[in-house]
Amino acid sequence: MLNSARSNASLQARKDAACAKGIGVMTQHFTAHAQNAEIWDVEGNRFIDFAGGIAVLATGHRHPRIVAAVQAQLAQFHHTCFHVTPYEGYVALCERLNEITPGKFAKKTALFTTGAEAVENAIKVARAATGRSAVIAFSGAFHGRTMMGMALTGKVAPYKLGFGPMPAEVFHAPYPVALHGVSVDDSMAALETLFKTDVDPRRVAAIFIELVQGEGGFYVAPPEFVKRLRALCDQHGILLVVDEVQTGFARTGKRFALEHYEAEADLITMAKSLAGGFPLSALTGRAELMDAAGSGGIGGTYAGNPLACAAALAAIDVIEEEGLIERASVLGDQLKCMLGGLRNEVPEIIDVRGPGAMVAVEFGTADTGAPDADMTRRVQAEALKRGLLLLICGVYGNVIRFLFPLTIEDDVYAQGLEVLAESIRAARAS
Repeated sequence: MLNSARSNASLQARKDAACAKGIGVMTQHFTAHAQNAEIWDVEGNRFIDFAGGIAVLATGHRHPRIVAAVQAQLAQFHHTCFHVTPYEGYVALCERLNEITPGKFAKKTALFTTGAEAVENAIKVARAATGRSAVIAFSGAFHGRTMMGMALTGKVAPYKLGFGPMPAEVFHAPYPVALHGVSVDDSMAALETLFKTDVDPRRVAAIFIELVQGEGGFYVAPPEFVKRLRALCDQHGILLVVDEVQTGFARTGKRFALEHYEAEADLITMAKSLAGGFPLSALTGRAELMDAAGSGGIGGTYAGNPLACAAALAAIDVIEEEGLIERASVLGDQLKCMLGGLRNEVPEIIDVRGPGAMVAVEFGTADTGAPDADMTRRVQAEALKRGLLLLICGVYGNVIRFLFPLTIEDDVYAQGLEVLAESIRAARAS
């Protein structure tokens, strides 16, 4: 039963007693309410939200059109299970995703609840369609916390610690990151070596890639790499699966990150900002591939929940009609300009990158440029003290990623940028 006499400390004590330790929590501020790009905790402290529920809130907290759509659906029914008695919202959303996802070919869609489920089912579809079993992902990748998602994930701590062994027939190749000395040629050579030393390419069902690595550090796949990867897949009959769970729905200045590239994916996974904060994910792909799984082979009890479908249809409309795709580039340019201007006085900033509003700043030691996780944590802590929520990512924990709502008001955004600059300066001085 909820207690009206709440404080952050009392709730933290209850959380520590009741919730599993493995559920990592970034702050000890418990949310009371939120609106667009602002959150207030139970003690009235206000925070500017540059985390966006980890890329979930492109349309902000409590967008009125999404709230209205969910309320309208709730007045009709909130669950039947699509497998038992189907409903139009599920079908309408599949139609919409088939229409707006990249690729000039016939498509079909299946809906799920989480990004990890979309990834798991992409593996199932790929295996059913190709008759092959092996899959390949990249270093630094994040594809979820389920067993197959975790196996695909290319970051050990905290996602794989104590959970082994991993499922078989999952292989990794280095992701091209020029900043850290890995070229496109290096990555392609590693794949060819993998085919010679570890797995026959004729056994590989799919290669999974994030075009901008989320948890891995917001490293952007070079266009040449994606083009060559597509050609490699075509050469060996391998499916190319693009994970758009974090990059999708306007974050990169396009509706999908794949639109920045001259390549097509066979399957695309989506979640996060798809439904404006409601739990929903999707797998869209070539119709003949999506039909490879037998009836009942994919889906789930809560998959494509009617409230979440209503939210998703409204969120897609908001993104299009409120110009959030274009706004992502405007906001991202402002952020990159501000961070770039700080580099002369803060040599620990070794890189600022990212398409659209999917921006990251990477910190390294001023003398060698080696990853500086301590500086990164200090920036996050200083920002939190000043009322700004920031997320850390990267294999070395030395990258801050920005995932603010694209609907953020101009004055709130300007304030957030000011606090960010103050926090970086304060972190360097501490």
